[in-house]
Amino acid sequence: MNLLVDIGNTRLKWGLAEDSHITSGQSQVHHQLDSHKLIEIWKKIAPPRQLAISCVSSSRLVELVRAVAVELWPDIDISIAQSQAQAFGVYNAYEQPRKLGVDRWLSLVAARRYYPGLACITDCGTAITLDLIDAQGRHLGGLISPGLTLMRKSLAQGTEALKWSEMNYAAGLANFTEAAIHSGTLAAACGLIEHVLATQPENIQLILTGGDAGCVAEQLAYKPIIDPDLVLRGLSIVLEG
Repeated sequence: MNLLVDIGNTRLKWGLAEDSHITSGQSQVHHQLDSHKLIEIWKKIAPPRQLAISCVSSSRLVELVRAVAVELWPDIDISIAQSQAQAFGVYNAYEQPRKLGVDRWLSLVAARRYYPGLACITDCGTAITLDLIDAQGRHLGGLISPGLTLMRKSLAQGTEALKWSEMNYAAGLANFTEAAIHSGTLAAACGLIEHVLATQPENIQLILTGGDAGCVAEQLAYKPIIDPDLVLRGLSIVLEG
């Protein structure tokens, strides 16, 4: 059994991999996490053989995860995933391959194995990232946009009269400001995805992951595949070698 850790911009998520099967664990917001809390959660896990970490956030969080793992399982083998120019049947489009976010790279690796063919991989998290991969495993490039929460917070911070709310509202034309912001930002996210898909062949697969994947999927004109563990699947493939 291997322990997989995905450190995103807002949350730390982990899961367990056994014979290519991923069991989702929990996720924690960064500011709510410390070594004592992580030890209390992870000490219930049977000792894993390996730990693989993906991180697009602070290196401090990598060190926290590493320290907790070593304290609990002193002999554990630890690896930190990095984006590559070419591996696992995927060809990175970036001129500087390491500049591609490792979460995006791992999602490409996972999509290549589990969803072969032309695909648009969309991570609906703190940022919304879209990456296209063709049937030959060639990364065709990608786009990055603010995520839903970031868009809403930006409106609140950049204006005097617009207030941000964490409430969910019905999508569509709204008759009060908070709902209008909710629907407007959701429409912007969906519009970005649908704009990209409209430029591609009809057989393209849309794969959604990330914390906002569900609410975005409900408003799309396209039927997506939702895979909340896409990055963890990529980590597992990398560990397999």
